[in-house]
Amino acid sequence: MVYIKNMKLLTRTIEPVLREYAGQYPVVTITGPRQSGKTTLCRKVFTGKKYVSLENVDTRIFAREDPRGFLAGLSDGAILDEIQQAPELSSYIQTLVDEDQRKGLFILTGSQQFGVTNTISQSLAGRTALIKLLPFSLEELDSHQEGLNFDKIMLTGFYPRIWRDGLSPHKALADYIETYVERDIRQLLAVKDLTLFHRFLTLCAGRIGQLLNLNNLAADCGISHQTARNWMTLLEASYIVFRLAPYFTNISKRLIKSPKLYFYDVGLAARLLGLETELHISRDPLRGNLFENLVVMEALKYRLHRGRSANLNFYRDSNGNEVDLLLSYGPDLFPIEIKSGMTLNRDYFKGLKNFARIFPLPFGAGLLYGGDEDQQRFEVSVRSAKKIHLLLTAIDKQAEVG
Repeated sequence: MVYIKNMKLLTRTIEPVLREYAGQYPVVTITGPRQSGKTTLCRKVFTGKKYVSLENVDTRIFAREDPRGFLAGLSDGAILDEIQQAPELSSYIQTLVDEDQRKGLFILTGSQQFGVTNTISQSLAGRTALIKLLPFSLEELDSHQEGLNFDKIMLTGFYPRIWRDGLSPHKALADYIETYVERDIRQLLAVKDLTLFHRFLTLCAGRIGQLLNLNNLAADCGISHQTARNWMTLLEASYIVFRLAPYFTNISKRLIKSPKLYFYDVGLAARLLGLETELHISRDPLRGNLFENLVVMEALKYRLHRGRSANLNFYRDSNGNEVDLLLSYGPDLFPIEIKSGMTLNRDYFKGLKNFARIFPLPFGAGLLYGGDEDQQRFEVSVRSAKKIHLLLTAIDKQAEVG
């Protein structure tokens, strides 16, 4: 069990970006998984702004049936939580901000990224900044990591409420699946058999960190390919799964073109795999995949929480040569290998060496592993995965210098 007493004092790395955008745009829209801390963040940053939750049934009905009357009571703007519950408001907000011209008037949040983004893009194009908030990162929990090993972290995941209230991850994540995931799925699409959908979700967890083959996934679940495609899209829309795209280049036609499947929260994947203790994690054949998931998501959080595009890929060719993670800096690439072992060995560097024969590496390469010792092996910066933010910050500085 983990517990952070003064949760409100914990600084999210995205806070400076949120403040900056609120000073530049009349509307800021924040999307992210349910329970990722969007409400807490907004209420902390915008202490003087009225907060309105559209999850409240009466409030939602008022906003939908009388949007002008609803917004008339918010002359100084507001934080509108879960805007996807009343998407009609965005058109009326457009009219308001065009007339008012104040910056940071409305702060919108939403937990269904495709629906929210599409609605906002149509009604508030050019008037809103879009940012994404994911659950806690290792960087944000840096001062609270003492005594936490990777097995504990992978079991717990990063949803703030688990840390804030010292909840049992096993129970809290099971409730999360039932309360949020399955409820959102019912709202987005009429899933007739939730048991079958839960099986699909569990099968996705069993493919964590692997190339996604929707045909095989559909066959194993006993559903059609189209249903599998629809459900996968819904899981992405609800910030449950993340598909990491392969890197494409014109130098070869032999590159793998299927994405790899990850979960936005590694603890949720561990729960779906039925892992209840650190011992279960340590013995599970997918431990390395879970560790890789953790690191890939940390890289994603690092980029998104700084208001930047993801620009993440992996590399694999038809001969099996692979690099787990590629970060793009314009035309330049920074490859990272991810290894869950605590002891370095020579084989860990094979993928990076093969990659370096094909691509120039102006910033070198990185290796993130489960140990604690930092090293510099030729042009490879070896760091503990807990220090991924330090590695990426150093590369950012190199990229800025050019």
